[in-house]
Amino acid sequence: MKILVLNGPNINLVGKREPGIYGAKNIEEYFRELAERFPQVELIYYQSNVEGELINKIHEVGFCYDGIVFNAGAYTHTSIALHDAIKAVNCPVVEVHISNVMQREDFRHVSMIGPACKGTIMGFGLDSYRLAIEALIG
Repeated sequence: MKILVLNGPNINLVGKREPGIYGAKNIEEYFRELAERFPQVELIYYQSNVEGELINKIHEVGFCYDGIVFNAGAYTHTSIALHDAIKAVNCPVVEVHISNVMQREDFRHVSMIGPACKGTIMGFGLDSYRLAIEALIG
């Protein structure tokens, strides 16, 4: 089984950025822990701050991987293009958020990508990624 963990803008700063919201552990360290926890799954990690690069990655893996765990960052609330990219591929995508975006600013309460995804997991810190992987592997 192959799953892509795909992160959008500013997720590369987790561990440094607003630790009260995102925690103190960096995402690369957490990804290594995920790989150890799920040795039966080939986990691939990709992060970009560029919307088009995220779309290209979805297109690249969306027909040959078993799933995508996707934290689109702020693009969650703005990108119809990411929504369309998710709808265009046949592998399931699970939307994740480290924080509970429903407890944050009003503009974060709408997800443009959520309707295109299999499901959404939010508010469990970095553990949201683990929960999404578990959902994909069933």
